[in-house]
Amino acid sequence: MDLLELSIVLVIAGICGAFAELLLGFSPRGMLVIVVSIIVGVIGVFVGILIFERVLALPGLLTIRIGIIRFDLLWTVIGSLLLLLLLQGLRTGGRLIGAR
Repeated sequence: MDLLELSIVLVIAGICGAFAELLLGFSPRGMLVIVVSIIVGVIGVFVGILIFERVLALPGLLTIRIGIIRFDLLWTVIGSLLLLLLLQGLRTGGRLIGAR
């Protein structure tokens, strides 16, 4: 994998992470908004593949391949959503999002 392929993967993971943040209304504070979106997207790739492809054995629906890396966009967004829900639950002490 060369630097261009890695950059493309990180941009796509960042877009998936930002989309998941947008769906949940999760907004990180500070100057590192882009870095947080990329980290959420990269972890979302692993969570989505682990849950949906390995455990549930569901096929990929929107699979893309960049070099030797293959991942599914739908599972990435859903994995990112699950990660953000977990983080939100930890942040609010287990309360539901929007509950007071």
